[in-house]
This record gives sequence, structure tokens and C-alpha cells, in this order.
Amino acid sequence: MATETKEETPLIKHTGGCHCGLVRFDAMAPAVITVMDCDCSVCVKKQNRHFIVPNSKFKLLQGEDMLTCYTFNTHQAKHTFCKVCGVQSFYTPRSSPDCKGISPHCIDPGTIQGEIVEKFHGVNWEETFTAKGGYETFNKQ
Repeated sequence: MATETKEETPLIKHTGGCHCGLVRFDAMAPAVITVMDCDCSVCVKKQNRHFIVPNSKFKLLQGEDMLTCYTFNTHQAKHTFCKVCGVQSFYTPRSSPDCKGISPHCIDPGTIQGEIVEKFHGVNWEETFTAKGGYETFNKQ
């Protein structure tokens, strides 16, 4: 029996947004998502569990003018959040600058059928990133 690869996994449309509803997006990803659980300083503070989709599978529907951005350290990650309610429903991860990291808890109910959680030791970001395979590993759902 052949093993299904990520490329063969059917994608469905997930919709979501921030708490106040001013920021809305959709993203194409599997019904069972692979969620990164990072322990770097900002992810721990924000409880930033996320799944990654390429920018080509992400569409900001509304609220671009409502987003503001926080960066630190290397300034590679772009932590975008709603100016009104403060919720980060997605961001641009350092590991995948051509992708979005989407917060599963900001997806509207009904499309996520399950989560596979993968730990990422972000406290030692460079070592973990290299050990896990670099950019090719993190760019696809």
C-alpha cells in the first residue's frame, strides 16, 4: 500500500480571523493539520501554536489596514496582529518567509478534523532548524 505524501493530501478551504472580525483570511490546507509547538521566547508568551501554508495557499480577505507588526532579534519573523483586538491569527515565520503560520484556534469551526503536533525547540532555533531539515521541511502543509 502506497504512503500518501503531503502533495497528495487533499486540501480544503479553512477560513478564519481575529477576535473582533476585522481581519479575515482563507487558507488551503489539509483537514488534518501539522501544528508547530515552538518554545522560543515569543511563542511561549503568546502560546503561538501554528500550521504553515505557502503564501500561494493563503488569501487575506479583509483587514490589511488593521494589521500591525512586531519583530525582534533577527527581524525575519513578522508577527502581525490586529490593531483593535490584539489577536495574531497568522504571521510570517522565520523558518518560512514565503509562508504564513496560521493559529489553528483562529480557524472557524468545522474544517479542522485533527492536529498532528510537532515540537520545535526554538530556544535553540538555529540548531533545531538545521537538525529538522531547514527551509524545505517547513514550507509545506
